[in-house]
Amino acid sequence: METMLDIPVKRTTQSNLHEVDWKNLPFGKYVSDHMFICQYKNGEWQDPQIKPFQNISVAPTMLALHYGQSIFEGMKAFRMQDGRINIFRIEKHHQRINASLDRMCMPPIPFDLFSTALQQLVNVDKGWVPEGEDASLYIRPLVFASEAKFGVKVSDEYTFIIMTGPVSTLYQKPVKVKVERHYIRAAKGGVGYAKCAGNYGGAFYATQKAKEEGFDNVLWMDAFEHEYLEESGTMNLLFVIDEKLITPPLNDSILDGITRDSLLRIAKDMGIETEERRLGISELLKALDEGRSVEAFGAGTAAVVAPISVIGVDGELYHLPTYTNNSIMFKLKKQLEAIRSGREEDRYGWNCVVL
Repeated sequence: METMLDIPVKRTTQSNLHEVDWKNLPFGKYVSDHMFICQYKNGEWQDPQIKPFQNISVAPTMLALHYGQSIFEGMKAFRMQDGRINIFRIEKHHQRINASLDRMCMPPIPFDLFSTALQQLVNVDKGWVPEGEDASLYIRPLVFASEAKFGVKVSDEYTFIIMTGPVSTLYQKPVKVKVERHYIRAAKGGVGYAKCAGNYGGAFYATQKAKEEGFDNVLWMDAFEHEYLEESGTMNLLFVIDEKLITPPLNDSILDGITRDSLLRIAKDMGIETEERRLGISELLKALDEGRSVEAFGAGTAAVVAPISVIGVDGELYHLPTYTNNSIMFKLKKQLEAIRSGREEDRYGWNCVVL
């Protein structure tokens, strides 16, 4: 299947749009009226369609339920200042979803199918795209092994679904995080760079324990020395030390975040010095103890930018300096939002304007 110029659409006869409280959009509460669905059988993606959002029927022997072949993406569409709608960085998300699929022995999705499905689905549910800088239409592409067979094997059949829903930013205030010294999220040679379901399930236990201690999330360290910072929950980690933006380098235990990549590109063009290098927790604490200028934040599609206000390390709490509108993280966020909303020129070619 090389080109998908038109995907059949069956529209709902009963919209749920009237149930949305646009002033209160908790992440994941609302699901838009329609979904895209496509099947992979006999070596090709086939029967793509957009239809009313609904439950699906699966067999108890479905391979994804037993052996974990399930991956997803997280994307957003934005209402621009002129009323049109922009799906952000389709090409980069397509590259990442195919990287995840490849790692999990799942078939790649052709770009034409991926892009057309996204644009048509968002077009059908354009009324669900909220207005405002802190609101967007979250887009969740999902692929899982749907072959019904009990034995351990790589599936020959898959289901590809895209669903959407209006959301506000994930974290509304600065977060308190705990450095996790014992449990690990990912290790060298593993699947940490893939957005596979098991990465998130495996992270729940340590995260839940941290929340019981009063933290919002964890800071994941490297799996070998438990010293070098890697990620925070579902976000990439970025730091500003003495006006220099520092973030861990990408490897097979760190997700190639689209927001991370966007912020780095913007920072370089703003003249901000950037470094992609390993950063030890001891180096970060030393900078804090010396009273140097320090910012710490997570970055991701759901959170955009999540300032970190407190870091718990081995039973001690370290409070970061108070952030202001002049903090580098907020300058980067503001510039990113200006590009996505159309207030600034999209000189990177990131926006896909569908309406």
